[in-house]
Amino acid sequence: MAEIQARIGAARLLPVVVLDDPMQAVPLALALIAGGLPVAEVTFRTDAAAESIRRIAAEVPGILLGAGTVLTAAQVRQAHQAGASFLVTPGFNPAVVAAAQELGLPIVPGINNPSGVEQAMAHGLDLVKFFPAEPSGGVPFLKALGGPYGGMRFIPTGGIGPKNLGSYLALPAVLACGGSWMVEPATIRSGRFDMISALTAEAVALTRPA
Repeated sequence: MAEIQARIGAARLLPVVVLDDPMQAVPLALALIAGGLPVAEVTFRTDAAAESIRRIAAEVPGILLGAGTVLTAAQVRQAHQAGASFLVTPGFNPAVVAAAQELGLPIVPGINNPSGVEQAMAHGLDLVKFFPAEPSGGVPFLKALGGPYGGMRFIPTGGIGPKNLGSYLALPAVLACGGSWMVEPATIRSGRFDMISALTAEAVALTRPA
């Protein structure tokens, strides 16, 4: 997990990707890399997820590839077999966490309260997803939440975009932010991978010191 955390932390952004067609998976991954962001979370929100992960893992080895919206132990196994390097979940499901740990697959479960953080700690985890970030109280809440848990790192996701990205990244406990504005499903479906590369480059620039 240390290497996964280091690579996500270096990127500072985790694109949350929804793919309807596996044929668009590799072009999407290449567009992210061209924009300077060699990391992606392909979500299990569509039936195309497993095959999309499989294609990216096979054809774009330079990208750090995660599976997101993992809700069941069966999806844990599907993501693992497809070649995902890590998992992200919207909530904390002990059965899903256990399934991932049995396979030795790093997992970043979702939480939005102190009890969730302590559940993660009890399972030996030190990185969680803060979700949904903005509806759950945003930067002020996350800053307060991180106070008692000095060893915990967070990936806030949900309602984050160019206007508030910097505020989240300024928090010492934030490893990276999840976001989808550079990989909107409609843009992917229309095949505008040049636009995705441009939006990704702009997003990456926002993470760098002025």
